[in-house]
Amino acid sequence: MTKPFAFHQGDSPLLISVPHGGRELPPDIHERMTATGRSIPDTDWQVNRLYEFAQSTGASMLLANYSRYVIDLNRSSADAALYANQVSSGLIPTQSFSGEDLYQLGISIDQAEKLRRTSSYWQPYHDRMEACLADLREQHGYALLWDAHSIRGEVPTLFAGALPDLNIGTNDGLSCLPEIEDALMRVASGSRYSAVLNGRFKGGFITRHYGAPTQGVFAIQLELAQRCYMDEHTLQYDAAAARNLAVVIEQLLQAYLSIAAKMFSSASGHCH
Repeated sequence: MTKPFAFHQGDSPLLISVPHGGRELPPDIHERMTATGRSIPDTDWQVNRLYEFAQSTGASMLLANYSRYVIDLNRSSADAALYANQVSSGLIPTQSFSGEDLYQLGISIDQAEKLRRTSSYWQPYHDRMEACLADLREQHGYALLWDAHSIRGEVPTLFAGALPDLNIGTNDGLSCLPEIEDALMRVASGSRYSAVLNGRFKGGFITRHYGAPTQGVFAIQLELAQRCYMDEHTLQYDAAAARNLAVVIEQLLQAYLSIAAKMFSSASGHCH
């Protein structure tokens, strides 16, 4: 069996999590799925590739190997809704974002299977994240989490119209400090890309659960519109566009690291 995740240990205070880039489907799940389910259309396509540069900057990397259709690592294990009055795909999705069934007729996921999937795939990812953040905080005095995502620019069931290019989420400011938000938005607003702070995507379970500024753990979600680095219809990676986008992502990460280091050294009271 493929491991639930891949992990790379860096030497900076930054951990980059990619919970929705995985493509694996265990055979027992694959055989019960529809053609839509097996094609995993709601994957955060090529995000791992887009962020390959980050290892050389000293970031730790946590990358899911299994599809979000197996279990959604960015939802609570209790399956609590993230957004009031919004369509939610849930902890174990049974329909695609487009409303297509992921499982063949008559197949349902019972509570025992939910618990098995949580134990086998969800828990190991979060155990590794929690341990890494604790290690970073112990080593550096604080920890920075960056939850990396992407989505089609237009998904009518989830949001109206076209999504901005860069969607920065901080759980409405609860997962980091205003100075960090300001630094990131300065970079984003000065780039060629459209950007929004806490728009449709404010951060999922990972951002909300782990972001604890008073304890020295800061969390940011970046949801990218996939059109910025790939063809959303053919799923073809656009290497030139991706290089341009990666430059801006690296600037965002460096701003994150820089402002946090300055704030911690000058106002460590925030983190204790």
